[in-house]
Amino acid sequence: MASSSKKKTTFAKLNREAAVRERRQIKEARKAARKLEAQEAATAPSSVVDTEEEPGLVEGESGD
Repeated sequence: MASSSKKKTTFAKLNREAAVRERRQIKEARKAARKLEAQEAATAPSSVVDTEEEPGLVEGESGD
């Protein structure tokens, strides 16, 4: 069988497919970044300190 020399795919389709591949790579990179950030947050020591002086008091109320 002889191969056809006629191009079977248009440049528009090739460009669309390339754009889809690029968007998938960007999405995968964001997903990996979120996953890495979550892992770092889970393993990092908590530096949040509770600064509430007297529990039960609402801001603006006096302790009298």
